[in-house]
Amino acid sequence: MTGRWALAPTEDGGAELAALGPGGLPTGPVVREADLAEAVRTRPDVTRWVWRSTAEVGPRLLAAGVRVERCYDIEDAETLLLGHEGRYGEPRSAAAALARLRGGPVPPDPPQRSAEPGAQSPLFEPQGALRLPLEDLIAVYAEQQRRHERTEHPDRMRLLTAAESAGMLVAAEMNRAGLPWRADVHREVLHELLGERYAGGGEPRRLAELADQVSAAFGRRVRPDLPADVVKAFAQAGIKVGSTRRWEIQSVDHPAVGPLLEYKKLYRIWVAHGWTWLQDWVRDGRFRPEFLAGGTVTGRWVTNGGGALQIPKVIRRAVVADPGWRLVVADADQMEPRVLAAISRDPGLMEVAGRESDLYQSVSDRAFSGDRAQAKLAVLGAVYGQTSGDGLKNLAALRRRFPKAVAYVDEAARAGEEGRLVRTWLGRTCPPAAGAGDDATEEAGLPQDDRVEQPAGQGWMPGYASTDSRARGRFARNFVVQGSAADWALLLLAALRRTCRDMAAELVFFQHDEVIVHCPKEEADTVVEAIREAAELGGRLTFGNTPVRFPFTTAVVKCYADAK
Repeated sequence: MTGRWALAPTEDGGAELAALGPGGLPTGPVVREADLAEAVRTRPDVTRWVWRSTAEVGPRLLAAGVRVERCYDIEDAETLLLGHEGRYGEPRSAAAALARLRGGPVPPDPPQRSAEPGAQSPLFEPQGALRLPLEDLIAVYAEQQRRHERTEHPDRMRLLTAAESAGMLVAAEMNRAGLPWRADVHREVLHELLGERYAGGGEPRRLAELADQVSAAFGRRVRPDLPADVVKAFAQAGIKVGSTRRWEIQSVDHPAVGPLLEYKKLYRIWVAHGWTWLQDWVRDGRFRPEFLAGGTVTGRWVTNGGGALQIPKVIRRAVVADPGWRLVVADADQMEPRVLAAISRDPGLMEVAGRESDLYQSVSDRAFSGDRAQAKLAVLGAVYGQTSGDGLKNLAALRRRFPKAVAYVDEAARAGEEGRLVRTWLGRTCPPAAGAGDDATEEAGLPQDDRVEQPAGQGWMPGYASTDSRARGRFARNFVVQGSAADWALLLLAALRRTCRDMAAELVFFQHDEVIVHCPKEEADTVVEAIREAAELGGRLTFGNTPVRFPFTTAVVKCYADAK
């Protein structure tokens, strides 16, 4: 009973199953079981389960105490394969894939549901999801195997779909585990920052005081929570500002600026992580957002509500390990340039990235006369597309020392500008219309505007597609690095998950370049080593045998806020 088995849940809580052979075809009859969880539990030798959606099956198995080693998520694979074929945005459901296979009308994808705060609800399962009989599901899977063979690099593409399916399992398990959260500490922090709450849900005392200070500075009543009102007040004071963003107003010489900036900072905490958020999202000592692996075009994870990927440092004081347990918080060191070294195969940059020392300092010693800050701006500018002004001068210096690395992102940018498909190392594909969702970051030294990154498989969002070829080029330049980093992170998580299976440790948080494991304090050192080994294994699996290292800075703490 080894190998791959296909599984389709039935409406009565049971399941249909069949063993699969070469090419994804069944090797025996369909088996019907009365209980889905028992059907999986009694087949421990199955090496990989093939099912329509982890969102449909995963939570049900976890609720019954059943954990699988590997799976193949057909709908997740369909998203990746459609992208590779230049058909990104077409319906991704298994029913749609079957219709395309048989030449019938293609049904639209059902709408994604919204998360219910604090609930352990299924992972991003759409309302009205279109189920298929097992025979049809197997037909779709077999065709996907043939489509893998037609990709540019079949082995890499198979690894990508396997890694993304593993990420879906990790996300489902993280959603069930939840992030440890002390509601009493959270309330203390809110009272310390915001003061007393007023009846009726109005602004707390500290915000009301700051609003009064802003109004006093302008000499009239101003609503600091309304940007248009603030911009108008500045104009009446003879100061022209285009917005109330910090980077624009912090240098303005006016007495309203200080209390206004403080108000904006505290207002965001009150609205995004205040008392209402605490009541809605924290249950039984756990914060349970819904993580979605590969939730964006670049492969970065997103959450369905709760703001889990934007927890302010001061609020992290409420993230406290259980008694006798610890949080192992690990941050990847200088991930983007290390990934660029691996995908570009630039000998000089690979040599620099082959050390666990400060990469930016090493680059500065080679190309920028020891100026680390300038070297960092140059490397991140190359990745994020800062190619004008000082960025152009820095890029020229970088190109002289690391020509293959700069040529790699330059070629991606040209492909994006010309409307060609751009791929990560493993084969995740950037749609040719992408552009306005650039992943610029504050670390790159660039202004960070509000932006929308495209949820995978959900069609184009307003403000994402761009007719500006240069914007598309900037996004493609960034995509090959950030997307390849996301692919590597999936394999890191899969390896770490396998290590943690034999311990009490549990993965509880992940975003881009940071992972948190909650474990008994006796296991902390083992977890730290496991993260290091998983990072190196992920690097070898993703990029092959290169000298590039992927070190992490790890902290073993009781409280998340103490990690950095």
